[in-house]
Amino acid sequence: MAEALTIGTLRRQMAASLAAAGVETPDLDARLLLAQALDCAPGDLLLRAEAPVPPEAEATARAFTKRRAGGEPVARIRGRREFWSLDLHLSPDTLVPRPDTETLVEAALAALPDRSAPLSILDLGTGTGAILAALLVECPNATGIAVDRSEGAALTARANLARNGLTARAHVLVGDWGTALAGGFDLVVSNPPYITSSAMLDLPAEVRLHDPHLALEAGADGLLAYEAIAADLPRLVRRGGIAVLELGEGQEAAVAALVAAAGLEVAGPARRDLSGIPRALLARRG
Repeated sequence: MAEALTIGTLRRQMAASLAAAGVETPDLDARLLLAQALDCAPGDLLLRAEAPVPPEAEATARAFTKRRAGGEPVARIRGRREFWSLDLHLSPDTLVPRPDTETLVEAALAALPDRSAPLSILDLGTGTGAILAALLVECPNATGIAVDRSEGAALTARANLARNGLTARAHVLVGDWGTALAGGFDLVVSNPPYITSSAMLDLPAEVRLHDPHLALEAGADGLLAYEAIAADLPRLVRRGGIAVLELGEGQEAAVAALVAAAGLEVAGPARRDLSGIPRALLARRG
């Protein structure tokens, strides 16, 4: 009688398969995917290394391994991603929240004089709801509105806000940026599409084949969304309020010019992400 397959053995097999497929982080990916298949925390795998793997979990884990070896991102396979220590679920209509976007949250929080104030926050192009959720967690008396052009993304954001206990302080709408809103917000944030049409072809396959193009592409110069948002900022941001926009690489000057032309004061150089790229542009309405 063959010995039962253990969790430790299956993890090593998965990692070897991923390494053979050229995956950059085979051990980490194997741990995350096996933990998902077993419905446990990745840290538990070591403690349960000698435990047998249920047949259903083995089948799921091997299917996950095949998908990852084929280029599908781990977060897409798992259907979830952590952002600002929050557990967020993904859908085909949302981008995978990136660590770079936490730079936007940091910039917004640093600019707020009082996080305990009853702030009103607007998140344009919310996707998973990651930015608004992070800000509401850090600002316990704030309320927020999240807007997305995609109904699927709006549903995902609504579910993520509920999952993190924020439903009472947040509303999610489907709309074309801020065109349908009256304004008067203390803080407006956005991580809009900013990839040029020509650059779409050069994106890594993990992004090009698995992320929604509606949330990525922004015309010939990558500025379509910024133009729409900047035009509405004088109405959306109350006097004394602030706006923080995530930037694509090399877009700081162009976006700053759009914001300044709309009448807001750009508050110095953009905050840089961990790679040193200007990532979060802050502007104030005087």
